[in-house]
Amino acid sequence: MNARAFDLTQLRTFIAIHDAGSISAAAEQIFLSQSTVSEQLQKLEARAGQPLLVRSRKGMRPTPAGTRLLTYARQISALSEAAFEDLQGVLLDGELRIAITDYYRPHDVGRVLKRFTSLYPRLRLHVSAMQSAQIERTALSGEHFDVGLVLRLMNEDVGRGAKTLGYRTPGTLVRRERLVWAMSSTLAEPLDAPLPLVTMPPSCTLQSLVLAVLERHNVPYRISHSAAGVAGMQLALGAGLGISCLNESALTPDLVVCPSSLGLPPLPRAEFHLLPGRADESDLIRHARNALQRLFA
Repeated sequence: MNARAFDLTQLRTFIAIHDAGSISAAAEQIFLSQSTVSEQLQKLEARAGQPLLVRSRKGMRPTPAGTRLLTYARQISALSEAAFEDLQGVLLDGELRIAITDYYRPHDVGRVLKRFTSLYPRLRLHVSAMQSAQIERTALSGEHFDVGLVLRLMNEDVGRGAKTLGYRTPGTLVRRERLVWAMSSTLAEPLDAPLPLVTMPPSCTLQSLVLAVLERHNVPYRISHSAAGVAGMQLALGAGLGISCLNESALTPDLVVCPSSLGLPPLPRAEFHLLPGRADESDLIRHARNALQRLFA
């Protein structure tokens, strides 16, 4: 190997560990043993000459050098895939409609889509932020979008093992995250009962489950604020209007995970799934979905 180059496989493993949050979770996603994943990370760090990921209470976190390399690693991986597709005669030229749940990496989704358009400049995107339930409901018709990315929940909080909560269509898992109870870093505790709760519309699958979890565990609550979307919820939580449930990548710098002293019940795991294609979709949409799958991971 060139002494001034990185190994592509090691870079992809590095991305997987960062996004999954742990070596074990990354190993599960990329179908390798934990020892192989750990070895590839060690080799990459030896090549870089410094640590790239460190363990913390929230999982594996990048060092400053790791943060810089992560940007390059994503670009290198995506460019490699784009180059291969180009040589295979895959040309993405046309219009693509994408529906994305607004829970998906709110701080990064713009950067992901910008990278996608830079790789395929002749592709014209129309992106809609929609509730997962609506995306699931209309997935087979093709009326509103060509490619859909949804949030799905795994029911783990009642001791019966992980199982999906009954979704209409299969999908490809691209990302897995913890759900956490979130509050403003300036919100004083203990909080008065009933618990002030920031919610989303009843049609939001995640928020409906949150209410069900609180009621099943007999936690008294009151609706202190109703937000129309994730951005509104982040603002309300940051202003100290109450607490709510968010996926980890949706936490803003002014939000913290609620302390265990509040006695809040456990939450299920969140997964982001790319919905499968329809039988009559074009080659353009099929190839675009495959490209997006790699970027969304």
